[in-house]
Amino acid sequence: MRYYRVATHGGPRIIVRTTDTAYDLTSVKDDLTSFLDLIRAANITDSDIDEVADRLVAKADEVDVDALDADVTIPVAPSEIWAAGVTYEISEEAREAESAMPDIYREVYHSERPEIFFKATPNRTVGPGEAVGIRGDSDWDVPEPELGVVLYRGDIVGYTIGNDMSSRSIEGENPLYLPQAKIYDRCCSIGPCVTSTAGLDDPHDLEMSMTISRDGEQVFEGSTTTANMAQTCEDLVSYYNRHNAVPELAVLLTGTAIVPDASFTLQADDHVSIDLEAIGTLENDVTVV
Repeated sequence: MRYYRVATHGGPRIIVRTTDTAYDLTSVKDDLTSFLDLIRAANITDSDIDEVADRLVAKADEVDVDALDADVTIPVAPSEIWAAGVTYEISEEAREAESAMPDIYREVYHSERPEIFFKATPNRTVGPGEAVGIRGDSDWDVPEPELGVVLYRGDIVGYTIGNDMSSRSIEGENPLYLPQAKIYDRCCSIGPCVTSTAGLDDPHDLEMSMTISRDGEQVFEGSTTTANMAQTCEDLVSYYNRHNAVPELAVLLTGTAIVPDASFTLQADDHVSIDLEAIGTLENDVTVV
């Protein structure tokens, strides 16, 4: 199942979509207004989120699927977003190419321990249709489309799409500048929904694509598959959890394999569209922050 959060005049609502039909779960339970509410209900009743939704669907109001995309907002509000780097070979090659110290990326790619870093807080994260940011002090900026793992108390409960916005010029200048290249206003977007673990057969066999448009014309297109990941989602999550006081709700981005070439940089008003099989399409315009 896919879970969306929509904004209405009466407040946020949780919508579940099953193939071609969508249902308003908040119409059954007024206090069910977030994905976290749904997870907590599942945890209390010792069931999974799809089982909770199934019990509510019979009484829930139907929602027009065609109108759903216009109202969706950020599907989850994680306390923290973390990210993994150098999990695809092309990402390792790109990080080597931009850096004056390429060996460290080669070593990480072939190492058992992955690169895991802090990415964003809620106030730095945007949802579908909101603008992602590029830093005003950077001259080489790219989006990084990624499979996002949604975690409840460190356990995988679903998957979403993430855009790990990055300043390649700042990171390339010195690896110690990674936090500045990655963490800033509007540095991350997630959405448009969360697909439950039961609703996704294999997170390591998903087609992903990204297009970037400028002034109505496509200026970049790339595609990949999560089958090219060097490490599994479970392995990445295990390292994220190690000796770490994880929050109740978090998202871990799993790295990118779609990297524009060195001649490309984002500009204000560009439009980024990321499509990920079994989840949907995350779209954001670009602004300078």
